[in-house]
Amino acid sequence: MKKILIILALLFLNISFGQQSTTTYYFIRHAEKVDNSQNPDLSEKGLKRAELWNKIFSEISFDKIYSTDYKRTTQTASPIATAKKIQIKLYNPKTLNIESFKKETLGKKVLIVGHSNTTPTFVNQMINQKIYVDIEDGTFGNLYMVTVVDNIISYQLLKFD
Repeated sequence: MKKILIILALLFLNISFGQQSTTTYYFIRHAEKVDNSQNPDLSEKGLKRAELWNKIFSEISFDKIYSTDYKRTTQTASPIATAKKIQIKLYNPKTLNIESFKKETLGKKVLIVGHSNTTPTFVNQMINQKIYVDIEDGTFGNLYMVTVVDNIISYQLLKFD
């Protein structure tokens, strides 16, 4: 009987550890915009950057792609969404419930496209720390990656030109 309990306990532990849930978030700012109006399109340079992001993410099998409801963010996400055959889901950073978002994206690979001020804030909320500051106006190549394995959070920032 003791052997059976030990075997059952080991089996339970193996099943528990074998079912770790990994969630990976990729956060980027929209690409370069044509002007400083309220809701501008991407510039030629911005369209090229959107295509570059598509190449950078070509080997990642995204489950979900999120964008704010602005032309510059959806246009940045569009080449990736088209290539992956994923519909862009719009979000509002002012009303987003972080805990609901975490539950909705649990175990997924997720791309989030935002802005110079909302992207670092969103990342900070996801990692439960205030590390990242607003992105400088001329910077469009930051890639924030957050990985959550069960309750262990790791994060990093890569900078592309």
